[in-house]
Amino acid sequence: MNKEEIKDFLRSKRGYLKEGGKRLRRILLKKGFETTISQCKEAIREVIQEGNVVPSTKTSPKVLFYDIEVSYGLAKAWRPGYKLRLTYDDFIVHPRIICISYKWNDSEEVHSVRWDSNQDDKNLLELFIPELNKADFIVGHNADRFDLPWIRTRALLHEIDMHPKYASVDTYKVAKYNFNFPSNKLNDIGLYLGLGEKLPSGIKLWDDVVLKQNPEALEKMIAYCNQDVILLEKVYNSLKKMMLNQNHAGVINGTVKQVSPYTGSKNIELVKTTTTKAGTVKRLMKCKDTNEYFEMSNTDYNKYLNTL
Repeated sequence: MNKEEIKDFLRSKRGYLKEGGKRLRRILLKKGFETTISQCKEAIREVIQEGNVVPSTKTSPKVLFYDIEVSYGLAKAWRPGYKLRLTYDDFIVHPRIICISYKWNDSEEVHSVRWDSNQDDKNLLELFIPELNKADFIVGHNADRFDLPWIRTRALLHEIDMHPKYASVDTYKVAKYNFNFPSNKLNDIGLYLGLGEKLPSGIKLWDDVVLKQNPEALEKMIAYCNQDVILLEKVYNSLKKMMLNQNHAGVINGTVKQVSPYTGSKNIELVKTTTTKAGTVKRLMKCKDTNEYFEMSNTDYNKYLNTL
């Protein structure tokens, strides 16, 4: 297999461009093609340089922003108090998911799904979970501790299949461990950064939805949940200016790692070179299209230089 034949193979199999010469040769040998390491290296370099790789329809990771509202449970109690002891048998009705609002990073539209007229959340989950599964990563506020476990628990109850793990960004965790906001609540971060705020609500809204089954109150709650998602995206987009990437557009698109993880573009620049205690070289890079930072290993950085 000569170099031109290898290049034709790489043009039709974009994913192999991220392999090194040695590994590509082993792959080709397993497929019954004789070649050399140097031919593989040259073919990889030239196909990347010529830009004849068939472009992917995806230019950036597909990000899903979401938020849920949950009903309170109804339980038996002899009297009011702050230290009530409730057992499983005390519950008459367990909490359920009232609604889920979500939007994609490449769309302005906010979608919502709701429980049915019997306050059953099965259909809601059957509609939402396939959307959840499409995302390259998902974003929520305090979602790793609250939203996602609730979705998973109710899906398990209804025997609805969902992925065992999701690439998740929790803006509450990001705010708590990387910044020093006066408060890490979504509403307070939005106000602090001048991005907006949540819609007003209160326990009466939950009473009207759960106990009175008021349709107008349900619409009000969905509007409240929608606004949370809009604010969530704004907060995430602000926080990510000082966050490293959560995914890699180049790998997702089936090309190479030596590009911007945000756009898949080679329009990147070196900001700073650092070393770890063990002497490992790290490159702090910046995507010039989005002005966002990311890290690149020294090996990948040298591969990137070879493509220029």
